[in-house]
Amino acid sequence: MSAAFSNLLSDLDLEQLEDNIFRGVSRDFGGGRIFGGQVLGQSLKAAGLTVEDVRSAHSYHGYFLRSGDTGKPVIYDVERIRDGRSFTTRRVVAIQSGRPIFNCSISFTISEEGIAHQKTMPDVVAPNQLKNHQQIFQDYPDSPIRDARQALEKKIPFEIRPVEPRALVNPKKQKAMQSFWFKANGKAYGPQLQLQSMLAYASDFNFASTCALPHGLSGFSGNWQFSSLDHAIWFHAPLDMNDWHLYAMDSPVASSARGLNRGSIFCSAGHLVASVCQESLVRWVGKGQRPKIGDVK
Repeated sequence: MSAAFSNLLSDLDLEQLEDNIFRGVSRDFGGGRIFGGQVLGQSLKAAGLTVEDVRSAHSYHGYFLRSGDTGKPVIYDVERIRDGRSFTTRRVVAIQSGRPIFNCSISFTISEEGIAHQKTMPDVVAPNQLKNHQQIFQDYPDSPIRDARQALEKKIPFEIRPVEPRALVNPKKQKAMQSFWFKANGKAYGPQLQLQSMLAYASDFNFASTCALPHGLSGFSGNWQFSSLDHAIWFHAPLDMNDWHLYAMDSPVASSARGLNRGSIFCSAGHLVASVCQESLVRWVGKGQRPKIGDVK
């Protein structure tokens, strides 16, 4: 088990302070800001700990309100909105220093049979034929960025293998589509609540950058602010986070400094296990007029 995955298990082991109040540790991925996946996973875990019978999350909707401080723990205040025969609803507010940094609504449901169909998983290169991020950045020509990125990758609790790796600096403009394979970098175990919390954590990796692909931008472009504004997940099937999963992403639109990103997560057998949607802020913060960046049709 990697140290990063061991840290994830520790991060999801929330401390219960009251019946509906939990505390989670924060971890620094660099820059002093909490990684969005942390509060996604911890808030889902906190909500699920207040659900008294066997139910799984099926719908998650959250809003990022403020940047989180990695030097402080996060308090999760869970409100029990409804306990119905089929559906259970919880509202969670993540708090630091007395101020909300994130809030979400989560719905849990029982298991039942019904209609079923899904779209087909994209035909892409298998993960065993691809390099992981550590291997990709080992030969990266710009050593300061390579070293910084490799240090970051050591903190990520999942092995990630991009299907179509792209340059971090001056990337080529391309269609607003990207995908990568991922799986737990250690033995993932526990009830579905634990595994769903892990997937929620992983669902924020590289997602916000999708809408920037047609414009030749990345997090290393400088003078551009990338921030997640909201995040939604729909869980469709039971999870095995030890399995390879394909995260296929696209962005149908970007306007008014915001881009919409969509994602489909498939297990290796081709079953669509989750759908994700997020709106991202991509804002010019440099001095002077924003440069013309164009796009790819």
